[in-house]
Amino acid sequence: MNNELVAILEFWEREKGISKDILQAAVQEAVVSAAKKAIGPARELRCTIDAKSGDIRAWAKLMVVEKVASQHDEMSLTEARRLKADAQLGEEIEKEVTPAGFGRIASQYAKQALMQHLRKAEKALIFAEFKDRTGDIVSGVVRRFDRSDVSIDLGRYEALLPNRERVPTEEYQIGERVRCYVKAVENTAHGPEIILSRADPQFVVKLFQLEVSEIADGTIEVKAIAREPGFRTKMAVHSRDDKVDPVGACVGLRGQRVKNIVRELNNEKVDIIKWDPNIKVFIANALAPAKLKGFDVEESSQRVKILVSTDQLSLAIGKRGQNARLTSKLTGWQVDIEPEVTTTMGFEEKVAQAVQGMAAIPGLTEAQADALVHHGFLSLEDLLQAEASDLVEIAEIGEQAEAILEAARAEAQRRTLTIHPPAAA
Repeated sequence: MNNELVAILEFWEREKGISKDILQAAVQEAVVSAAKKAIGPARELRCTIDAKSGDIRAWAKLMVVEKVASQHDEMSLTEARRLKADAQLGEEIEKEVTPAGFGRIASQYAKQALMQHLRKAEKALIFAEFKDRTGDIVSGVVRRFDRSDVSIDLGRYEALLPNRERVPTEEYQIGERVRCYVKAVENTAHGPEIILSRADPQFVVKLFQLEVSEIADGTIEVKAIAREPGFRTKMAVHSRDDKVDPVGACVGLRGQRVKNIVRELNNEKVDIIKWDPNIKVFIANALAPAKLKGFDVEESSQRVKILVSTDQLSLAIGKRGQNARLTSKLTGWQVDIEPEVTTTMGFEEKVAQAVQGMAAIPGLTEAQADALVHHGFLSLEDLLQAEASDLVEIAEIGEQAEAILEAARAEAQRRTLTIHPPAAA
């Protein structure tokens, strides 16, 4: 049984990386508890375990007295001198008090204590190793499912991929290897718990850091990111070096860099956008390739109203409003996209506009202009093609027909000279 205990200590030291000395101290503590039950309340009881053979022995310090009143605490001078020839009254002497069959009982206690201590030590190791690894990417194997939560085996430790951190479009199989983002290491009532995520936007940022050397060395900075896991991500980047194109560096030669990340994200769409301090330019970049007609910016409320032509509206808003929604998250501004309203001029408005245009000809009254329009002469060009006989029959014109035609010709000549002034002599 004791040899078995030694084998257990060596196994856990090798498998879990917990020092054998720490485990042995835990075992000794358990063995002392077992000895107290087997021996009784002995004075200053301690136990030793032989590291090679696993033999367990119990020792107690007894006071040398002339007459023994308590066997647990005292020993006679005669007995003391059998252990130590020069023993004196009042001296403390350590004596082995290992009871018969104590090794078997102590081993059982030791194994129970070892398992408890092992769990505590393992939890302490998890916290010590992973507390500084928040924000890293780790690779593990899917071990089991607890409802919709996934347990991931990271080798020596197990981590949790909660349902809230899963990508809704992804399905995992037991035995499948997955990469995850270490979101947090939490100290729960059951000990430290490693929380993983594949849905966090920072997972995408970390993938780009691993893939794009310019982001890793700080040449390119990820200014903002917005993500709807499994569907689309928008990431705004800025270069600290004017010679480096931030978007081109992230996309890579023939798109290879971004393709590797899209593959890891199971074909989630990734839009890489050039960041700009001007909010209008930034939003225009984020909504590209949609063409925007106009902006109405409210600085105080951080709200932007954007006008687009009707044919660009669905492109700007995106499927189920996704493009506009992600742009709002990315920029931090409320983005409202509306179609440009084109008003169709009614018949009465067209007539009034034509009358106004005719009345602008010097020599024509508004009544004459109104009469001409209602008889089909809608513009100066129409009037120039008319004959005096065509106008005489109009009641408001009558004998003024020739004068009106002369006024029309003069106006036409004036407009021609305005557009094409004569060359200087």
